[in-house]
Amino acid sequence: MSLYNPEDLSPLISSALVRVERRLPRPGEILVRLGARLEPEDVVGKAFLPAPLCLFNVAQKLGLAPNKVARAMRFEVGNKVERGKEIAHTGLFGGRKFLAPATGVLAAIDTVTGYVAIDPDPLSFELKANLRGFVADLQPHEGVIIETLASQVYGILGLGAERSGVLRLLVYDPAEVITHEQIDVKSTYAILIGGAGITAQALRQAVKEQVRGIIVGGIEEQELRAFLGWANQSQWQTGIHSWRFPEMQHLADPGLTLVVTEGFGIHPMTKPIFDLLSSLDGQEALIEGLTSLQRPFRRPRVIIPQGRSSGGQVQPPPATLRPGAQVRLLDTAHLGQVARVRTLSAGPYRIVSGSRVLAVEVSQEAHPPFWVPQTAVEVLA
Repeated sequence: MSLYNPEDLSPLISSALVRVERRLPRPGEILVRLGARLEPEDVVGKAFLPAPLCLFNVAQKLGLAPNKVARAMRFEVGNKVERGKEIAHTGLFGGRKFLAPATGVLAAIDTVTGYVAIDPDPLSFELKANLRGFVADLQPHEGVIIETLASQVYGILGLGAERSGVLRLLVYDPAEVITHEQIDVKSTYAILIGGAGITAQALRQAVKEQVRGIIVGGIEEQELRAFLGWANQSQWQTGIHSWRFPEMQHLADPGLTLVVTEGFGIHPMTKPIFDLLSSLDGQEALIEGLTSLQRPFRRPRVIIPQGRSSGGQVQPPPATLRPGAQVRLLDTAHLGQVARVRTLSAGPYRIVSGSRVLAVEVSQEAHPPFWVPQTAVEVLA
């Protein structure tokens, strides 16, 4: 299966001015000023989020008939109640008590079912910068735009929330698979750089050690399903006619963020990507796992800030496929390998499979040149 790059961006950008939007989940207060220098742990905004209504079967807890719950209540609807404080009781001495499970407002007393509803106080939410940079723009009550000069690596698929951490090189060979024995307390709060794959057991060990993120070349489908708890294969359909990508942005957060650079299976990480990440071992990074194959397209990525720049291009232009360009191959036989472009076909060209497509002739050291579809190459910047 060839892979699709909807944005025509290189998977490897060694240096570019990056703008990252940080938005509050609902209108709130922005705490930083334009031009302010930010560190990953800095709070840039805060808001209050409504908590879901809490329902409690007070009749059952007190052993009362539902129509007697109102008489047992010490508070009326609309009163403020505090967590851990008594809000209902039976009898004057030695009776049962019901303590408020949450702080909020007593919203309702149902004398038919015996349930009591509490509307909890809003939850305080803090929005962190998650990367080093400068405030380039402010969106009052909504969010900020953070600008930083950074290296970027784009993946093929990912999962997990946006997280920040320090890069930690876990393997020295891009063909090595991460096992659970390699992940220990030294990996806590880190973003691990792996090689060709990772096991479900290693992913579970990473969650246990509070690893922030993992970057690998590939992952076996069954290992990922085992980690996510998807025992039923119907949740993950594969095949030429039935393939669909799981809507990972709708999954429960798995406890870490995973970025896969090559695809499903055991695939050594493309050497230029592995070399760049290895050279940045110990640097702070932001890892984003959200993947979308529908508009708006979204690829998972890793951003490694380099510091402030006096100027520069916010996003490099689409990578140009041309003779002499270094490319990553995406076809099944050469997935993740690096080659050089020799020739572009002027029109449809008959490849080994017999199909006539726009093709590109590529060459590798110690191998004769060969043709692949243009959709099976990705230009490396």
